[in-house]
Amino acid sequence: MALAKETTPTTKTTTTEEKLFRRCSPYLESALLPGSGASLPSDEWKAVPDIWRSSAEKYGDRIALVDPYHDPPSNMTYKQLEQEILNFSEGLRVVGVKPEEKLALFADNSCRWLVSDQGIMATGAINVVRGSRSSVEELLQIYQHSESVALVVDNPELFNRMAEVFFAKASIRFVILLWGDKSALALEGIDEVPFFSYNEIIKLGQESRNALLISRDDGKKYDYEVIGSDDTATLVYTSGTTGNPKGVMLTHRNLLHQIHNLWEVVPAVPGDRFLSMLPPWHAYERAAEYFIFTQGVEQVYTTVRNLKEDLQQYQPHYLISVPLVYETLYSGINKQLSSGSAARKLIALTFIKISMAFMDYKRIYEGKYLTKDPKQPSYIVALLDYLWARILAALLWPLHVLANKIVYSKIRAAIGISKAGISGGGSLPMYVDKFFETIGVTVQNGYGLTECSPVTAARRIDCNVLGSIGHPIKHTEFKIVDPETNETLPLGSKGIVKVRGPQVMKGYYKNRKATEKVLNESGWLDTGDLGWIAPHHSRGRSRKSGGVIVLEGRAKDTIVLSTGENVEPADLEEAAMRSPLIQQIVVIGQDQRRLGAILVPNKEEVLLAAKHSGIVDASASEVSEDRMMGLLHDELRTWTSECSFQIGPILLVDEPFTIDSGLMTPTMKIRRDQVVVQYEQEIAKLYS
Repeated sequence: MALAKETTPTTKTTTTEEKLFRRCSPYLESALLPGSGASLPSDEWKAVPDIWRSSAEKYGDRIALVDPYHDPPSNMTYKQLEQEILNFSEGLRVVGVKPEEKLALFADNSCRWLVSDQGIMATGAINVVRGSRSSVEELLQIYQHSESVALVVDNPELFNRMAEVFFAKASIRFVILLWGDKSALALEGIDEVPFFSYNEIIKLGQESRNALLISRDDGKKYDYEVIGSDDTATLVYTSGTTGNPKGVMLTHRNLLHQIHNLWEVVPAVPGDRFLSMLPPWHAYERAAEYFIFTQGVEQVYTTVRNLKEDLQQYQPHYLISVPLVYETLYSGINKQLSSGSAARKLIALTFIKISMAFMDYKRIYEGKYLTKDPKQPSYIVALLDYLWARILAALLWPLHVLANKIVYSKIRAAIGISKAGISGGGSLPMYVDKFFETIGVTVQNGYGLTECSPVTAARRIDCNVLGSIGHPIKHTEFKIVDPETNETLPLGSKGIVKVRGPQVMKGYYKNRKATEKVLNESGWLDTGDLGWIAPHHSRGRSRKSGGVIVLEGRAKDTIVLSTGENVEPADLEEAAMRSPLIQQIVVIGQDQRRLGAILVPNKEEVLLAAKHSGIVDASASEVSEDRMMGLLHDELRTWTSECSFQIGPILLVDEPFTIDSGLMTPTMKIRRDQVVVQYEQEIAKLYS
């Protein structure tokens, strides 16, 4: 039986016996397709689920994943994972899922999320993904806007929180519960909707697959069609810091581009161990997971709460995470260094300063120094600069080696990352970047957007230029354009960053206007970020930095003062966050004469600083607001002294910005606009 041509499900009819229509991943389910059983090279994968058969054949008995914190804890080999995905996919067909239908997958990071995600894709259906920490209103909006027909939900707690609103306002064909017992579901008044546990779907799929494989004649009942590379694989609703979420349509081709090309950034080998903690529905974690499972690695699921212990227990080769995690690790290390005796603290901090200077000189003579200047130095100047940096680095090298032996080696053992930490999903502060370089932990900064599946650029191990997001990954183009004229700017000039490549989305679901606003006919995506591309030099301290991209904030985050001056708040916020007294900060001042800030203090550190400076007695348990305000003003002046602008009035708030309060995105970026709206009245008083 020949494969049917790519058509919509509604066109499938027969004149004799009615046939059932099945769309499938051509390589994953090739056992059911006549003449398609041969091995398929990776560059011929047509759909994301095709990767699982390839991985099962290469790495069959290797451990693919370890999920220790769910009940029951799970370990799966690559072969077991492939079979689990096949069974889940077939189970969905048994309960009536049709190609191109949307299923809402509202769940958090776990092995069952991965199986569900790939099982849905393998049927030719489209999953609509979100995490459990979103509000019920947001989940309902996503469910209805996407036209989802059914729910795959994480656990009874999430379902019970959603149930009343969803069943009153949405049409739900069935519900699948990934974890927990169905007896814990609040089903009062819900009579006609079928409920399935994860294991029930797996069992239904296994029985159906067995029947198909035993009786080949059953194949005559089906009209098969393969999933196309340009078919939509998933709808990912953006969790941006401004505006309502938009449904990004990512195709199989978009995601396969990431799978094929991330090895340049993360040269993983079979047996490497990764630690996974980000929401898997977020494009960054998701693309990373798909990619690493084609390399035969072992993925261990962890949580924010267990991260520190798991880093030491599992000693991962790689950690793929957001800047906040690296900032937290940095803060924890500094706190531990500060908690020792005065002598030990002085020695450690002195070593770090010396090593930072050594690394600065090393960066100069290696040619990995950033510059905007398109003019390169003369041969004489470049040679003298090189020799001077070499000499100073040589003088500092013995102390750096000593520091590495008695201080940094212990820190690295506690962190546990042996190859590299990959940072994306936000801006990595320069002080964090420099600190990890100093102690010998490789951090590779990258850049992407949900609309780009998401990775567009990243630093490579052999060209890890600090302060940049590295070079574009394969088949990806960048250009910088003038915000007013849209004309392409020369290298070194700052403007709007635009990206083009095979990973760029199909568009926003049911939102042509929004799509046309950011994506032009030539395929260029307006990222909304400001940045510049480093000029190419053949000599001097920047000779190996040509072509790397540097970001300098969001265009829409720019604060315009009443004086007409434009301010990028990210620089000030990054500088202020170096203070241990400041937990969170949002710089404000739109249409005002001067900048201000909304600030969440670290009260424990404020109290320690107040005692140390004699502002309060050693027995005090708190600091008055006036004294706290004075301390924090001093901290801001100290840490932002080198910035072009200074912060004036500050508003202190007690409650941190969190995901649950709606003031942070699920990927832990502060929703600037929401913070300003929530404290609108207080801000008005601040400037009155």
